[in-house]
Amino acid sequence: MRIELGDEEQPEIGLTALIDCIFFLLMFFMVATSFKQQTTQRKEKQLPITLPASSNALEQSDDNAHPLIIGVDRDGKLYLEGQPVTAQALHTRLRAIAEADTGTRVRIDGDKLAAYQHIVRVMDLCQIEGLHNVAMRTRN
Repeated sequence: MRIELGDEEQPEIGLTALIDCIFFLLMFFMVATSFKQQTTQRKEKQLPITLPASSNALEQSDDNAHPLIIGVDRDGKLYLEGQPVTAQALHTRLRAIAEADTGTRVRIDGDKLAAYQHIVRVMDLCQIEGLHNVAMRTRN
């Protein structure tokens, strides 16, 4: 004897789970490609310096005044405007700049792993030549 259970329903494919998976994959690929673009855009020539972090670092608001940039890497090597220099060459260059204008802004970009003595040496060279507008650069 046959028992009838009512109208037989056709099986349905559950699209909700499929749609969730598609959206998940879409978001994954969007995020992955945005990270890849950020890392490939910075192909500039940079100093081998990792700046120390500061929670109170301020952005420069004066765009007209370009400071003299002195870099100090973790080994104590000096860079003037991105070019490697010796301590004597830096001293000579600072003397010439101070003779022209003692109000020249100087920015020291020191690596966070550089010995404090290397940074102090650069600051002393600036002070000896009369350059007192000296700043240290940090990153946010």
